[in-house]
Amino acid sequence: MGSAVRQSQARAEPDPLQVTMKKGRVPLERALSKLGLASRTEARALVREGRVAVDGRPVTDPLFEVVPERARIEIDGHRAERPRPVTILLHKPRGVVTTRSDPEGRPTVYGCLEGLEAHVVPVGRLDAATSGLLLLTNDTRFADWITDPRNEVPRVYLVTVRGELSDDKAREGERQVAGSVTVRKRSKRETHLVIELTEGKNREIRRMLAALGHEVTKLKRVSFGGLELGELPPGEWREVTIEELRAAFERFGALPERLRAFPEW
Repeated sequence: MGSAVRQSQARAEPDPLQVTMKKGRVPLERALSKLGLASRTEARALVREGRVAVDGRPVTDPLFEVVPERARIEIDGHRAERPRPVTILLHKPRGVVTTRSDPEGRPTVYGCLEGLEAHVVPVGRLDAATSGLLLLTNDTRFADWITDPRNEVPRVYLVTVRGELSDDKAREGERQVAGSVTVRKRSKRETHLVIELTEGKNREIRRMLAALGHEVTKLKRVSFGGLELGELPPGEWREVTIEELRAAFERFGALPERLRAFPEW
């Protein structure tokens, strides 16, 4: 009985950070990240190096609480302000990882972003073996909105698997991933599919097809919401305009306020 009570209390114990954090306040490292000025890791280093001041006072604790909308944050003596929102569409090549740095030394998507000055982060991820459309942005509110499963923003993939995948298996795959699985063509050697999902779970397509007895040999994302990969070559990127973003995503529900409220972007 006592053990069960202790386990129940342990499960109910809230996150200490959430207990101490007052409403509207966030850790300084998170504020810098949410403003699109640095990654959480980079922000943490900036603060610890004494390069960040809040309301004129140097701060070296990355967990120092701030209200981003009210605090005057400076980096190296310069006012830290939210940069111009930038969203880009990258054709991620196969074999490239969706991270800033890789301990195994593999190439990363940031190696494809030559000439881009904005600090952007990936909107979701594509695994190393998957190619195709990857969005990166410095607008974290937009990124949170587009990846929220409640908005059901579709992602479309072209998939090739070993062996002949039957219609019955395609229907079973649809039930497993709560999406659509369409057979484009098939032979004894391989089957070509179009799969549409409304949530980007890690390796979901590969796991589903493996459970059906088929190995994925090629996986490419060709659209995200109303944005299409088109003829953009692998490794190349282009900026997506605010007009494109509105046209591509407004059909899936209420856009984030920032997309509606700033027509001059």
